[in-house]
Amino acid sequence: MTNNKGRSKSSTVTWFDQARQHADRIALIDAHGTWTYAQLDDAATRVASALLGPEADLQERRIAFLVAPGFEYAAIQWGIWRAGGVAVPLGLMHPPPELAYALDDAQVSSVLADPASVDKIRSVGNERSLPILLTTDALNSPLLDTPPIELSRRAMMLYTSGTTGKPKAVVTTHANIQAQVESLVEAWAWSRQDHILHVLPLHHIHGIINVLGCALWIGATCEFLWPFDAKQVWQRFGHSDLTLFMAVPTIYAKLITAWENSSPEERQAMSRGCRQMRLMVSGSAALPVSTLERWKSISGHVLLERYGMTEIGMALSNPLEDRRAPGHVGAALPGVQVRRLDEHGQAPEPQTPAEIEVRGPGVFLEYWNRPRETQEAFRNGWFRTGDVAVVENGAYRLLGRTRVDIIKTGGYKVSALEIEEVLREHADISECAVVGIADTQWGQCVSACLVLVPQATLTLDALRDWARQRLAPYKVPTRLLAVRQLPRNTMGKVHKPTVTRLFNTDPNQATTT
Repeated sequence: MTNNKGRSKSSTVTWFDQARQHADRIALIDAHGTWTYAQLDDAATRVASALLGPEADLQERRIAFLVAPGFEYAAIQWGIWRAGGVAVPLGLMHPPPELAYALDDAQVSSVLADPASVDKIRSVGNERSLPILLTTDALNSPLLDTPPIELSRRAMMLYTSGTTGKPKAVVTTHANIQAQVESLVEAWAWSRQDHILHVLPLHHIHGIINVLGCALWIGATCEFLWPFDAKQVWQRFGHSDLTLFMAVPTIYAKLITAWENSSPEERQAMSRGCRQMRLMVSGSAALPVSTLERWKSISGHVLLERYGMTEIGMALSNPLEDRRAPGHVGAALPGVQVRRLDEHGQAPEPQTPAEIEVRGPGVFLEYWNRPRETQEAFRNGWFRTGDVAVVENGAYRLLGRTRVDIIKTGGYKVSALEIEEVLREHADISECAVVGIADTQWGQCVSACLVLVPQATLTLDALRDWARQRLAPYKVPTRLLAVRQLPRNTMGKVHKPTVTRLFNTDPNQATTT
């Protein structure tokens, strides 16, 4: 169904060979120091050696890791790949039930964790009799020989929410990853002179591929600032060595607020730092035109909007040099084929809404252990994104999703069905419907419409406190509306558009920011 051949002539992974070509250049900067490509290469080999032990090849065994963004993260990721394993990055903010789900679903054979995260994963791992290896120990292992890794082999599993409720593991090969990176390096003119500031989480594609992957592929420098702090980011912008910055709309909104709360003298210095960069990119969620315009007035940059998914990498992008149309995500990236088809499988006129479909070497291999869903995700070799768009002056403009149960909030894609399944466990909730409500800062807010059991009362704060123990922070509802009954259609199914209208018209809903 997919073409998984990479664009490189080599049949084996070349990341590591390229790292040796850039040996003395600065690869990574984090709170603990500065690291060259030679040091990254050595650290990755030691991690691979620790994972291999007496074995010659991990043969695509899944290795989960819970590691903060920084040098250790990159070394662990590369080390898993170098040993022949499949990297399964875990979310630092995820509560134990979500971590447990990933460990079980991916059928991992071992877990790596940094000292700050090991307590969070230890009990979950011990319940499953999984070996847990500290990053500090892995990075100090004696060097052993590592196997050659074919491009066609599985490399990574990232979890994305789907309409079935529970997250699905998206499996990409080394060839898929290489194609995704090469496409962006070409389109956005990456070079070894680039220096990017990394403020994104590293358990989904934006931070892994668009930022870290591209930087390391070309021999550039990737600097981590984690966790995100708007004031610290602005301070870092004040230096003249940064050339790139990529973030989600929510981050740009927070940076705008921080700028507006600064003194006139500070604002001048902050804006001057932005203007020294060559490119700023926004993605993972729709960028409000108001945010784009305000950021332009502050920074001098028209944010480059692009479009992608965990399953395909990036598919569409506004141009690097030519005019960027606000509210549009541009045209197909190098090496990517994009088309639109209607519900009858026909190509409509550009102004007629239709679903985006994508084909190319960056498209994922499979949903792990979900052959039926993998098959249903494709039409004659084209991946069906579920996103609807029109084309205006050659640029795609997104209109929404064909699958109403997907919510995009703060750059994350979450499943309403998954959240509903968790909320139903609450003793005071009889029925629930979760929808995404449009929000200028977050893109969409996770909003819960609830039918409570008789005599029960439930505040939003109480619900959020309860949900935080079971859901990642960005999945916790920020709006609550209690109703006597959920709106349903003639078939008895909850009618989500009506639920959305209730939130937009009922003044009694509880909200939080």
